[in-house]
Amino acid sequence: VATSLFALLACTETGPSAIMSPDESSARSASTIDRVSYDSRDLTEYTQHWANIYGPLSLAANGTRRVDPNGAFIVSAVPFQVGADFSVFDHLKYIAVSTQSFPVPASGSLMFSVRIEASTPGTQAGRVIHGCYGAPFSYLHVGDPCAAPWQATALEGQQAGVVLNMINFATGQLFDWFVSDHQVFALVERLPSNVTNPLLTPADPGYVGLSGAYTQIVRAADVKPGKKYDVSIRYTRNATTSRVEFLLDGKSFATVDHVGVPLDQQGVPYTGIYPSLGAGAELKNSLDSFVIGHGLFSLLDAFPFQHPERPDLSVSVPMSERLFGQGATGSFSKFEVTTTHD
Repeated sequence: VATSLFALLACTETGPSAIMSPDESSARSASTIDRVSYDSRDLTEYTQHWANIYGPLSLAANGTRRVDPNGAFIVSAVPFQVGADFSVFDHLKYIAVSTQSFPVPASGSLMFSVRIEASTPGTQAGRVIHGCYGAPFSYLHVGDPCAAPWQATALEGQQAGVVLNMINFATGQLFDWFVSDHQVFALVERLPSNVTNPLLTPADPGYVGLSGAYTQIVRAADVKPGKKYDVSIRYTRNATTSRVEFLLDGKSFATVDHVGVPLDQQGVPYTGIYPSLGAGAELKNSLDSFVIGHGLFSLLDAFPFQHPERPDLSVSVPMSERLFGQGATGSFSKFEVTTTHD
């Protein structure tokens, strides 16, 4: 999906704001900090700010969405009723992407923040997902003959998560927060071209195959259900740095340097979900803008998600394993974009 899908509307004020913390104020002589609210007052304004580029997905079945009187956007699909045994498309239960794109300073940072309250009924501690190595749609029922069975234990947030995304469609690089009833996790990912732009061929200079694509859960932690959590994703770059930082309630939760290079290739600790298949590439000079995404997700597949370059690693997961009664409701409020120019 290319950025040309988005009509980049001027939906918010884009001028500098004077909202600064004391620490920010003391550094004011060295940096310029601009803040933009990206909330919506009603569904009409919401549809101006956000595009459902893959369609409404689960909302077409049984889901709902609304903006409450306090300005929180609430989306619900309980239980999930839409799934797909193909590529990454089972992951998307609801996704909306900002119609405005936000530039990254050549030296400085761009941060997306939102307050999330998540409910994920039907998720199960220690849930094991079963599949069978083979082509998409080839494994219809658990218990059927399976020459090469596959199984993996899914984190609660993989079963159903309420998600904030920071996306650069030009490179396929994105960063995610997943929030569920009892768990949060931070994820870094570079989508391959067969997802972002299927028209590209391996001969194209912009093609991203499995040598560059990866999906990795950086860190997971337990949280208390029924609470609101302030989550932020901040990308920083300058002449020597290309770093993403995940913040939870204003405190650093996880940091990844050398964005574009998988964590296991860097030799740094992470959850182990999922090992990469290539060296990746530094993307500092290509990450010139990001859009915001938010929605409801699952993440139950085996990497590399049935990619055609590695048919031997393709795993088919039947619909009964993808949709087992779990669902999600997410409340999103206080969307904010902070740009810091060093």
